[in-house]
Amino acid sequence: MIERKFITQIRVRYSETDQMGYCYYGNYAQFLEIGRVEALRNSGFRYKEMEQQGILLPVLDFQIKYIFPAKYDDLLTIETTIVAIKGTRIIFDYEIINEMGVKIATASTTLVFVSKESMRPMKAPENIVKAIQNANK
Repeated sequence: MIERKFITQIRVRYSETDQMGYCYYGNYAQFLEIGRVEALRNSGFRYKEMEQQGILLPVLDFQIKYIFPAKYDDLLTIETTIVAIKGTRIIFDYEIINEMGVKIATASTTLVFVSKESMRPMKAPENIVKAIQNANK
């Protein structure tokens, strides 16, 4: 178990809301991706560099629980925790909190390391595992 936590903030844009002013539920997957990419960046490597090295990270599993709606212009804090790297998989947990300190959603994703060349799962590269283990120390 790794348990590394990273914080990212985003603001709900008008285009991300419905007629009620609530953030459309489909946008949350994008918010999680922002948190995940920034967590990896803050661990010492960039998603783009990983892809240039022939490594892809498609989503295998995505789960979310909506607790309270986000609204237009809300400043959201995405707390992204890298929970574990197990073989070919990396697991992330998330909490999304509004500027009033109210938890509005919890989520988790599992991604799989895939070779761009073969499009087959591959063991997590050691440099990525070490970077994550050493982050926030």
